[in-house]
Parts: sequence; structure tokens; C-alpha cells
Amino acid sequence: MALARISCNKVFRGTISQMSLNHRYAHAIKAQALYSTTTQDERTNAGSGGTVISERRGVVMLIGINRPEVRNAVNQETAHRLTEELSAFDQDNNLKVAVLHGVGGNFCAGYDLKELAQSAGSLKLEQDVCRGPGPMGPSRLRLSKPLIAAVSGFAVAGGLELALLADLRVVEESSVMGVFCRRFGVPLIDGGTVRLPQLIGLSRALDLILTGRPVKAQEALTFGLANRVVPDGQALQVALELAEQVSSFPQRCLRADRNSAYHAVFDATSFTQAMQYEMDHGIPVIQAEAITGATKFNSGTGRGGTFTSSKL
Repeated sequence: MALARISCNKVFRGTISQMSLNHRYAHAIKAQALYSTTTQDERTNAGSGGTVISERRGVVMLIGINRPEVRNAVNQETAHRLTEELSAFDQDNNLKVAVLHGVGGNFCAGYDLKELAQSAGSLKLEQDVCRGPGPMGPSRLRLSKPLIAAVSGFAVAGGLELALLADLRVVEESSVMGVFCRRFGVPLIDGGTVRLPQLIGLSRALDLILTGRPVKAQEALTFGLANRVVPDGQALQVALELAEQVSSFPQRCLRADRNSAYHAVFDATSFTQAMQYEMDHGIPVIQAEAITGATKFNSGTGRGGTFTSSKL
């Protein structure tokens, strides 16, 4: 079962709707070409009028949901664009961390219920989670690199599920999170019932899932739902700084540790299997990065717990 899940995740991460290896590689080459032949300014300007905008900041990719008139609620077009952007980020070797945010004061108010009410007959949902994106877009992806969510305003319903896709969440003081779709009979089908209990524990997750109540930033911090709480208007900047700090560390080691943690939580069938996975994927890193790091430490770098930034 575990091997089947791992295989499923690898296939979907490589392509959204096609399953063969040839298509996976073709998709990766196409995405790489897109990112390597357009400059930062070109991509920013090209996307300024779209439902999703993206911008490179060195090795960091900023991805913004750009529907402020509906509190960045996601429709089918936006879901497709988000999946494209995050898939392309994951396949681009020049990028290390992505930051997901909402334009105009809100992270995301969930799926666009107006579109759902008006076009329910034409709404096509891929039921097989290995074969295509979720209703919110990238919620079924298993990214190989860190994603940070910069949360402002509302991050509710499907918007909360998008925030849960991130490894870390930087949340503004006035932000509100919650399963607001509870009151409208819209289920969590973008990973909310899967990621939330693992993140904050079953008891707290059920409190949010069953009641649909709002959760403010400070409570989210005590839950572990928020990783940082910052003044209003600063989430994106702090998330960007955090992304730059994370990207400054040796990346092969960082990704091995990150992926092992996810494997232990979601895929491992036993403690022993999780420990073996950690060892098997950690050993190659020793030769690749740890010996160099140990040499730096021996010369005085990083002694006393010093990092590249005191903010991390």
C-alpha cells in the first residue's frame, strides 16, 4: 500500500492529467522551457491581469492568487493556473522555495460558490486523486521543495486547504482561518481532512471541521496552524525573508529531511519503515553535503548556534 501511494504521488507530481513516463518528461521539459526563456519582468507583466500572478525573486518564486474582488475565491481557471505554477516551480532546478499569497488583503475565501451554483453541470472533478488536480487546483501535489503561505485576511474553506498545502504559514494578526464551507454543505475534498488532523491533532481538527468556527491568528499559533504571527500587511514580506533564509541552507540535506518527515507522517507503515527511509535517504547526503559542512564548522563557521540570520 505504501509503495502504491508513493508511486501515485510521483506520477501526479510529474504531470496533472497524463500518466505515462513519456508525457511526464515532456511536461517537465515544457515547463522548464517556459521558466528559462522568460524573464522575471516578463512573467510579472504577463500575469498582472490574470487570476494568478508569479514573480521570481532570485531562487524564490512568489505565486499570488489575483481575484481580490471575490476575496481570491478560486474558480476553475484559477485552480488550473495554480496547479501549473506550482508544478513548474517544483520542476525548475533554479528555484528553491515558493511563497503562495493572495492579492488585495485576503489569502483565499475558498472555492467560488457563485461559479459552483451557476455552472454545476459543467464542473468536472477528477475523482481519482492520482490522475488530476483537486477542485482548488494543486491540493493533491506532493512538492519536493518547501512552500510557504503568506496568509492575510480570510483563509477559509478551500483557502484553508491551500494554506495546509504549505510547509509553513506566516499569518497576519487580523487573519481568520476556518472551515467556513461547513455552513453551505460543501465538503473538504482538497486535503483538509487529511492534512489538518496530522498538523494540529485529531481533537482540535474535529473542533474546526465540525463547527466551522472562525480561528484567529493567535489561536492558530497555539494550535500549530500558524508558524509565525506578524502585523497586518507584513505576511508577504516576512514569508519572503523566511523563504530566502531557508533557501540559504544546503538544499539536498534540507529536502531529504523534509521529505523524510512527510514520509513518516503520511506514507510509512511502521516506525521501523520510517526509520529505514530516513537512513536510506540521509546517507547519500553525508558525502554530498555533510562533509563539506563539517569542514566549515571545524574552521569556526556556525559555532555557538549562529545562523545566517538571527530571525530564523
